[in-house]
Amino acid sequence: MTNRFRVSSTLPRRLEELGLSPEAVLRQAGLPLGLFSQEKILVSTEELFALYRGIAEASNDPAIGLKLGTGERVERYDPAKIAALAARSFRDAIERSARYKQLICPEEIRLVERGNECAVQFFWLLAHEKEPALLVDVCFAWIVGIGRRGTGLALNPKRVELHRPSAHREMYKAHFRCPVNFKCSQDALVFSKADMELPFVTYNPELLAIVAPRLDAELAEQLAQKTFAEQAKGILKQHLAGHRPGVQDLARELHLSTRTLQRRLTDQGITFQRLLDEARRELARHYLLHSSRELNETAYLLGYEDANSFFRAFHHWEGTTPGQWRLLQNNSRPAAQSQAGAA
Repeated sequence: MTNRFRVSSTLPRRLEELGLSPEAVLRQAGLPLGLFSQEKILVSTEELFALYRGIAEASNDPAIGLKLGTGERVERYDPAKIAALAARSFRDAIERSARYKQLICPEEIRLVERGNECAVQFFWLLAHEKEPALLVDVCFAWIVGIGRRGTGLALNPKRVELHRPSAHREMYKAHFRCPVNFKCSQDALVFSKADMELPFVTYNPELLAIVAPRLDAELAEQLAQKTFAEQAKGILKQHLAGHRPGVQDLARELHLSTRTLQRRLTDQGITFQRLLDEARRELARHYLLHSSRELNETAYLLGYEDANSFFRAFHHWEGTTPGQWRLLQNNSRPAAQSQAGAA
């Protein structure tokens, strides 16, 4: 996973098409005016958030995020988006998008399944603040847009869950064509499982045979720069959405036999349980810092059978309860920010 976001070189043109001056956006964002003239536009998480806040402030259109997420022309798609559109099904498209996201940004797309529903969620892994609402709009509009374009159907989520206070409800209902709930614990697009398996009429195996190997090779090269333990832990994090992955799951994702995986872990002086515990601890801290979800839901997302098991594990890691740790971190942030401002 890279620690920088690669901003599409087509974004300035898209802003102009929507009536926005790229220079005005950059001024509002407090970013260098020459940013969009760079050959590769790379920004930190904080700069990305500032960019999308700048877009929101420069526009008087509350639907600007939805338009940015759906109006992109196919000929402007980057290779990762082309691979998504050429995928076999809606699920395959999202899973490919999640896989190739690792190449361009420190962001994850996760599928969380419960019963007959499947939620699509975005996680900004290096964020120290809440992501801008407009950025969530762009991401959600993209997912629904690729589903509708790929299936050739009027594909609608079952509902949209937004963390923010209620605003422009009818606009969101009209765009997503489903109920929209506000003040939720986490931003999520919720689909039926049946919709996830819908085939894509844009499925193109010949195109995938050209694009996917290139992306996979680039991803493999990037992953090779990580330690084996970091790779394994990253995979475990992706599979911790609602169930406890086993050593067989990890071996399959690494394209290793279980015996070979165990031998490599032993050679590095680590165990599968230690990797799993570290992945859970890091994810737990992220969930507690960057969402207001209930602790029971956090326990579920970390693959614990019940909240008590999560509470015991967290107390062992941090020496306090999840609720007390979250309160302590939230109380310490304003003080740290004040000190930084004074400096």
